[in-house]
Amino acid sequence: MTIPQTDSQEKTRGKAGLVSILGEHQPATAQTLQDDELLKKLHDILEPNRLLDIKANLSVNQGELLTTGMVGLVLHNKDYEPVNLLCMPPNGKPKDYVVTDPFETAAFIIGTMDSTHELIAVDNIADAVELSYFMLGEPVTILASRDEWSFNDMVKHFSQDAPVTVMTTADVKDKFIKPLIGSNVRAVITSERTVLEHLEYGPLSYQAILALDDTKIIDLKTIAWPTPEPLSSDPSKPTRYPIEAWDGLLQRVIKKIAYYQQVPDAMAGQCILGALAHMGQAHVDAPFGYKHMPASLILITEGESGSGKTQAMDLSHYKIKEYEQKQHEQYITREQEHKAQIASLKGAELKEYLANEPAPHNPERLFKDATIEPILDKFVNGEITDASWSTDDAAQFFNGHTMKGDTAGNALAAITDLYSGGEVNRTRSQKNAYANPRTKAYNVRMTLMLMAQRIILEPALTDDMMNQQGFLARALIACPNSLQGYRTWDDIERRQQSPFMDSDLQAYWSRCSDLLDPVDSNAPTDEKGAPKRFKMSWQDKQTEQVFYEHMQAIENQQAKSMPLEYLKAYASRMAENASRIATLIAFFDKRKAITTDDIKRAFMLVGYSTAERLRYQDATPTGEQTDIEKLSVWLIDKAKGKNPAVLNKSYVTQHAPNALRGKKLNYLLDDLESMGHIRLESEGRRRLVYVNPKLITD
Repeated sequence: MTIPQTDSQEKTRGKAGLVSILGEHQPATAQTLQDDELLKKLHDILEPNRLLDIKANLSVNQGELLTTGMVGLVLHNKDYEPVNLLCMPPNGKPKDYVVTDPFETAAFIIGTMDSTHELIAVDNIADAVELSYFMLGEPVTILASRDEWSFNDMVKHFSQDAPVTVMTTADVKDKFIKPLIGSNVRAVITSERTVLEHLEYGPLSYQAILALDDTKIIDLKTIAWPTPEPLSSDPSKPTRYPIEAWDGLLQRVIKKIAYYQQVPDAMAGQCILGALAHMGQAHVDAPFGYKHMPASLILITEGESGSGKTQAMDLSHYKIKEYEQKQHEQYITREQEHKAQIASLKGAELKEYLANEPAPHNPERLFKDATIEPILDKFVNGEITDASWSTDDAAQFFNGHTMKGDTAGNALAAITDLYSGGEVNRTRSQKNAYANPRTKAYNVRMTLMLMAQRIILEPALTDDMMNQQGFLARALIACPNSLQGYRTWDDIERRQQSPFMDSDLQAYWSRCSDLLDPVDSNAPTDEKGAPKRFKMSWQDKQTEQVFYEHMQAIENQQAKSMPLEYLKAYASRMAENASRIATLIAFFDKRKAITTDDIKRAFMLVGYSTAERLRYQDATPTGEQTDIEKLSVWLIDKAKGKNPAVLNKSYVTQHAPNALRGKKLNYLLDDLESMGHIRLESEGRRRLVYVNPKLITD
């Protein structure tokens, strides 16, 4: 119990330190102990001055302690410095014990701190005294915790310099073992009797007890440390592409594209998704919650130069490119006719013609070499209502004018607005050369299909702006290994086969032609004559429930210590992308509703992309270390030679590499802990960083 000091007491005594307290009190005598059996045993086995006769209340930082008439036990730290005082009333109970500093980690030490002695930790004074009696002559030192609540901190503290033994029985072992996992601790687990009971009731010595068949000795330093997860992605181990996520014709087409062009299934699958999105976004919207959203997609695919990106897209987009060519030819014809007509007219006739027959717009909707600004202008001017930026050289996107300097943020914002809501905002000063009274476009769509080399994608996938703007969180990512070096070019039979004679590809292209240019003249249109997009629905309530069950599973994976804990932005878009994919699958099959099977297949594809994003989460340009790698290497280096491998967090905060300090450091430490590289623990007032011993090599 603590009572507040008066002003006079404060002035008289002050807040005396432990050394001062120790100097003010005499050693306890046998008479002082008042026939307390526990204290009498201690008095018999301890050196002088370890027990003090406390004749007055003690003044400490927190006030005045009611300690008059108590016996003081001096507690030491691992350096054998007196740092605390445990005050016990003779014949009292543990609940009546008082300590001068409840935050100081220390032990009541019975024995010498000789390096040859085994340190045995006990969670109470009484058992520690009894154990010391039965182990007289043994090369052991007993560390007694002032109470069971401070036991774990005490063990961890002393184990920083030397191994510590804890003793328990099989029925309660978890209570002792789990909190100490990873520490330099040896657990002695006996079957039924405790070690102390064995010594009290049997003829066995301590060493004989250790040798019993049913006694288990476990080293806690390494037993439960997980195998640390790799910090950087390993491009040699891509996620297996779930070809089974596709069914029927589309699955066969993906396999055929992969076969004819000798590319990975993942690359062929991404190309098919890009083609479906290009066609479908013009005609259907995807359900999500209480509304519908665009069926557009953002697709990012890794492929080295010469890996077959162009060839795969040639087959997936064959009819799209053919349709674009026809549209362009018709546009050229109309433009020439328009110019000829203008040339043939004069005066009022010319004025009337220009008023009624504006110049035709270029209907191009599939862009390869572009920047975002001209595409946005086409939307705003009403020239097009949907488009795709599909390129096998995404360096033009990531490293081009669009993503440079001040334009990058605006461009990414425009793309995310297009993806999410189909809106464009191009507000400009009406005084400049680009003045245009039209500044907005609604209900427009754009798909991005970007394929690039690893050296282009790595910096992009870790770019702060792309992550903060939410661009990457919306992307479906595939990074398959290249087949270069393993392709077959000299097979005669293969060379005689043509994709253009393949029945599956022909059927696919036929369906694409139908979807690109619907023959239904009665299809609804908006006020501008553009076709109204069909709002895809769930087949039934059960189908809708299946979708949201998948969505809930993703939500659960974002909880603390779960796989998606540090990928929340990406994870939150997984369900959206799944709905878009399911919508496009139904659209290709010319269905008006999404089935449960569509949903399951769509989530398989989204799951694949998520796994690939996790692989690249810490990717950096080849040869560079990530921040998390740099911190891990530094921690390992500083922890070498320590037993256990532990550092004060305050030391880490002050001495970690400059670029890693501040708020970033806490995030990095949390990430390292989640990946099994470190443990962050508290010991009294101190925060400690334990390094996984599996990472430390000679």
